[in-house]
Amino acid sequence: MTMPVSPTPDEGAVLAWIEIVDEDQAGPELRDLYEPIVDAQTGRVDEILRIHSLHPAGLAAHTALYQSAMRSTPTLRKTEREMIALVVSKINECHY
Repeated sequence: MTMPVSPTPDEGAVLAWIEIVDEDQAGPELRDLYEPIVDAQTGRVDEILRIHSLHPAGLAAHTALYQSAMRSTPTLRKTEREMIALVVSKINECHY
């Protein structure tokens, strides 16, 4: 499967395509990486993570970085870290 990654429509840019492997097509290694990161609300792996599907080591590194940033800071509560991430995403005009 390929998925579009595009600028906003008003920019009039051509869409880029990033090859991905969906959950139902994943081999054992990728399936093991996908399992703990499935979004509870959608039942799917977020697109920002699925773009790593052709390079499982990259997905593992991305996931480890996220876990470290969002779960290993004892001075901030989870809701505070999530609020910071939300504000940064908004400033960067990113819907993630």
